Order: sequence, then C-alpha cells, then structure tokens
Amino acid sequence: MNFLISDAWAEGAAQQPGPAGSLQPLILLGLLFVVFYFLLIRPQAKRAKEHRAMVAALAKGDEAVTTGGVLGRVTEVGEHFLTMEIAEGVSVKVQRNAVQAVLPKGTIKSA
Repeated sequence: MNFLISDAWAEGAAQQPGPAGSLQPLILLGLLFVVFYFLLIRPQAKRAKEHRAMVAALAKGDEAVTTGGVLGRVTEVGEHFLTMEIAEGVSVKVQRNAVQAVLPKGTIKSA
C-alpha cells in the first residue's frame, strides 16, 4: 500500500519525491479510467448503437417484442410511433424506442 501513502520518517532530512513518485497517482487514475472505458462505457455504447440501427430498420410486417413484453406484428410505421397488431383485430400504438427485439418470421404462430 506504499503506492497510495508515503512513508513518514522520524529521523533525517525530508526526502523529495522523485518524478516517478509524483506521477504514480496520475498513472493509477489513468489506468482506472481505461479499465472503466473498456468494461462499462464501450459495451454500453455498442449496445445503444445496435438498438438504434434495429429501430431504424423496423418495417411493416416485422414481428417484434416491446420492452413491456408485448409480442406483435408491425402494421404501420411512423417517425416516432408504430402500430402493432397484438391479436386479431387488436392494434396498439407504441413508441419506436419501446421495441426491444425483432423476432424471426413465424414466431407469433408458434407462440
């Protein structure tokens, strides 16, 4: 733990920290930021980019699941909203961003 706290010496002249000693906390902070970037920030940004691409590619006839768990077929696509048919004759309007996943064709019939 000497890299976090300098040793206190009772005798002798005070030692001046060398250039490596004064940079050590900055190097540790930089290393911590790099670890956080690769473990937290980068994967989350990648997931957000994939979700934006999936939402932009939604088209009429796609089968999708919303974040609330509603399964349906897209019947109408607007700029911010889309209409999903969740049962025969029952349509629901949802936000485009509320779509969690696009499913393969025929998923509704097997469910």
